[in-house]
Amino acid sequence: MDGDSRRAFLAGSAVAVSSAAFTPGASAQSTLVINDPKVVREIEEQFAGYDQALMKNDLTALNGYFFDSPTTVRYGNAENLYGFSEIQAYRSGVPTGVAIKRERTVITTYGNDFATVATLSRVRQPGKIGRTMQSWVRFPQGWRIVAAHVSTIDEPNK
Repeated sequence: MDGDSRRAFLAGSAVAVSSAAFTPGASAQSTLVINDPKVVREIEEQFAGYDQALMKNDLTALNGYFFDSPTTVRYGNAENLYGFSEIQAYRSGVPTGVAIKRERTVITTYGNDFATVATLSRVRQPGKIGRTMQSWVRFPQGWRIVAAHVSTIDEPNK
């Protein structure tokens, strides 16, 4: 999909989503269950599996956690990846797994089919901290990451 086609697709998707969200009489918020314990456990398991695959650099497993779509996005420390194929190509060039120590992980689920994961990670650079944000959607084939952001910053003063 070229840049113009992708922009047109995304613009059309945004209009459809925003019009659904603001339909008069919509009552999604009144019935939406936030942090249903069963769904939270599902995401905890998925995220733990993702971390294990990351530490082992298990490319097949890592790729399996991302939604295979041109609309899936992953921003990293030095890369902006648009679409599953770019994410897959990037991942194949990462030579080894990483040891991760997660801190302050927050999982929030919205209904049965959408969740976010926000977490900090200790990196090997003193004075730095890693951050990860992921958006997960349940599809017929299971939970998949549809958007992710990974970055490292100077550790804020406490």
